[in-house]
Amino acid sequence: MTRAADLGLTIGILPSGPTGSVLDVPGVGVGHATVWRDEPPPPAGRGVARTGVTVLDPGGNLFRNPVLAGGAVLNGAGECTGFLAAGEWGLAETPVFLTSTMQVGRVYDAACELLMAEDPGIGADDVIIPIVAECDDSFLSDSRRMQVTAADVRAALDGARLSAGGATAPAQGAVGAGTGMTCLGYKGGIGTASRLVESGGGRFAVGVLLLSNFGDRDRLTVDGVPAGRLLPEPGSAVAGGGTSWAGAAVGGGGTSSAGAAGGGGEAPPAGSCIVVAVTDAPLDSAGCARLAQRAGLGLARTGSTARHGSGEIFLGLATGLRAPRDQAAPGPPLTGRDLDPLFAAVVEATEEAVLNSLLAAVTVTGRGGHVSHALPHAELVDLLRAAGRL
Repeated sequence: MTRAADLGLTIGILPSGPTGSVLDVPGVGVGHATVWRDEPPPPAGRGVARTGVTVLDPGGNLFRNPVLAGGAVLNGAGECTGFLAAGEWGLAETPVFLTSTMQVGRVYDAACELLMAEDPGIGADDVIIPIVAECDDSFLSDSRRMQVTAADVRAALDGARLSAGGATAPAQGAVGAGTGMTCLGYKGGIGTASRLVESGGGRFAVGVLLLSNFGDRDRLTVDGVPAGRLLPEPGSAVAGGGTSWAGAAVGGGGTSSAGAAGGGGEAPPAGSCIVVAVTDAPLDSAGCARLAQRAGLGLARTGSTARHGSGEIFLGLATGLRAPRDQAAPGPPLTGRDLDPLFAAVVEATEEAVLNSLLAAVTVTGRGGHVSHALPHAELVDLLRAAGRL
């Protein structure tokens, strides 16, 4: 897996955490279930699946000890269940589940069942509204059949819990919910990055996890370099890493046969981006919402214009003032200018996470022979060196 840091590319001025990922926020975990199969088209089979589930878990029992939360919408052509409740109460009571547009119902149902099985109070003492957010992967994955199962959701949730405190970044690119996503003209998907900041007398981590599926190639910008206009046409050069997934099974319970042959088509430039920013700083709900807003600035630096059909939905989570259910926060939140370092961290980490989602992804062939090509690493490095970025 290649990331911006692996190329020697430094985004912004703030230091990254030890894993360079959202796992640098204490207690936070990320897990994936990748659904990859090749079957006859409906109704004989489920068609070609290039989809999955990714879970971000802030850790612990969120029903008993929710985390502070807030959200922001840059463009609302998308869905995030639980978003309104999180904004109203200022709390997140479940992990964040990411998937593809047509799989939201499946993931929501499975999340309810899994969390109810863990806590007998859910559905008895009070109900939950799982946070499930989506992007459209129908360019590569057949959306006319339900491709995700409850077992996939369980695998992603279990993986998230196992990863907390890990010493290496989680898998990125064409994995989990990112398997079928395309970003800025190249293969996108899951990306993550982190920053360390000092504010209000404390030192905190800020992590970003995102699902990238937006933008057109001509607007791709890498550390200020208009790379999309300078790189060769996708497919005309071998992408960095030289790997192409055309039909291998990749975790998550998916089955596989020979991949779709051929290639063609061009992914639509509007497909959404979900960004989750997490910190261990003591923020209240208003601070989380303001933190979430800044993700839009990071997306803009990479080439997003929040097109008409692209849903840019952002969540901010903070664990620093976490308290038992229905109890007051244990202390005062950071406010005012003390938020500035955290804002800068979200902008930088979001920009880097988008680039990581592109750099980590490999070429994927999917439904109808559609191909989403990997970003060519060698050619990008040449451009960045010529521009003095490396």
